[in-house]
Amino acid sequence: MSEAKRNFLEGARAEAPILIGVFPFGLIYGALAVNSGLSTTAAQLMSSIVFAGSAQFITAQLFSESAPALVMILTIAVVNLRHMLYSASLAPYLKDLPMSWKTLLSYLLTDEAYAPSILHYEKEGLPRFKHWFLFGAGISLWLNWQVSTAIGVFLGASIPENLSLDFALPLTFIAMIVPVMKKFPVVAAALSAGITALLAYSLPYKLGLILAALAGIVVGTFLEGRAAAKGAQ
Repeated sequence: MSEAKRNFLEGARAEAPILIGVFPFGLIYGALAVNSGLSTTAAQLMSSIVFAGSAQFITAQLFSESAPALVMILTIAVVNLRHMLYSASLAPYLKDLPMSWKTLLSYLLTDEAYAPSILHYEKEGLPRFKHWFLFGAGISLWLNWQVSTAIGVFLGASIPENLSLDFALPLTFIAMIVPVMKKFPVVAAALSAGITALLAYSLPYKLGLILAALAGIVVGTFLEGRAAAKGAQ
């Protein structure tokens, strides 16, 4: 087996447990998008082009509330700022790749693909064909998301409300977050974002999510900066 193929399969295997929780998440999004007024084509294309679960959920909910386009754009932009942090975290391991690979991997970079990949890179260092691990994790998630969204769109309102598929979302994120919460700045960022989200839950247009994301980013960046400054002394 080639090293590239081995890394690809390792990434897919590392992603497999997460896919169990993501699949019902995709079902919920598909049904929610259609019931919020989006066409079946628009709902599916959001999964294919945007490929960002949280942004898609927020868009569907804001669309159903007839929120202004500017509010939608700003909300999605702030919520997805975390991808800049993911990119910065992965940059030391992937910086030497050609632009074609960087473009592909940036499209596939999500919460669920980042978590197992950064753990793998921190453990394995900089082996050759290392990018195939993230590609394996990312493409596995992409395929899972397209299929689950399509089923959710097709079933639409026929999914019983008492099925409570939404329990899978917090469990999935807990499974991703816990293994990487090893440093104080990471723990502090997660706690500050969670507390802010709870306190600002009642704000309209999901603005509490924006505040929570900003709080986590500011706290995490500040503490990481302090830690780096102390390490340089």
